[in-house]
Amino acid sequence: MAGRPSKHHTTNRNVAETLLVYEKDAGIFLNHWGKSKFKRPPLLTEWLRLLPERAVLLDLGCGAGQDSRCLAKLGHRVIGLDRILPLLTFGKRRAPSVPFLLADIRSPPIRVGSLNGIWAAASLIHLPKRAVSSVLAALRQLVKPGGLFAGTFTYGSNSRTKRTSWMPGRYFARWRKDELAGYCVVQGGRCCLYEW
Repeated sequence: MAGRPSKHHTTNRNVAETLLVYEKDAGIFLNHWGKSKFKRPPLLTEWLRLLPERAVLLDLGCGAGQDSRCLAKLGHRVIGLDRILPLLTFGKRRAPSVPFLLADIRSPPIRVGSLNGIWAAASLIHLPKRAVSSVLAALRQLVKPGGLFAGTFTYGSNSRTKRTSWMPGRYFARWRKDELAGYCVVQGGRCCLYEW
């Protein structure tokens, strides 16, 4: 596992509190998402059909590494990236051949133009909407011409910190489809897939 988490210069209270919840409740998260049974998400299957063989991919906010492991088993060269060390440690035990980076999703230490695609499953949902435009622009620089971005987002218009339910204290940005589509078009990517 490489790196130490970079401190992002614009970390706001919502992001900081969300990271603390994941650190504090890593065991709860792993109990749910670290199970050996894995069902490939439909969007991931759709995205994979559009990628070249042995694509170089970034699993942005990879959590316990279940998607990273799946992508590696399919023959892709994948890098998992997350800010929560216990989740990365778990992922590395399950997929020792996958490089996992401890870093901030807003400033991944990845060479410009080196990726065929970026997979962001339930990771960008924890950033304030005003930060997403600059993050997408930075991510776009990491992808080769013709590269593909896919991500999952929470639908709606009331962004907030969840105070009840599973792992309370996490911030969720909620997006309308037209709003998110506008962000993707502005970034000029060849293909932008997203799912709720």
